Amino acid sequence: MTSLEWYERGNEFRKKQDFQQAMQCYMEAISLDKDSPAVEARQMLENIYGFYCRDIYNP
Repeated sequence: MTSLEWYERGNEFRKKQDFQQAMQCYMEAISLDKDSPAVEARQMLENIYGFYCRDIYNP
């Protein structure tokens, strides 16, 4: 698969809220192309992970 295909596959997983699979796809895309749009998408997921607090959503 190409970097773009990995990126698009990651987007499909992200839309399904399967963030773990999306992150893996983005990392594959980045390993093939350091300038892939997956770089920004990966950063977005890292921000989501950093913001998420289980205590807020599951008291």
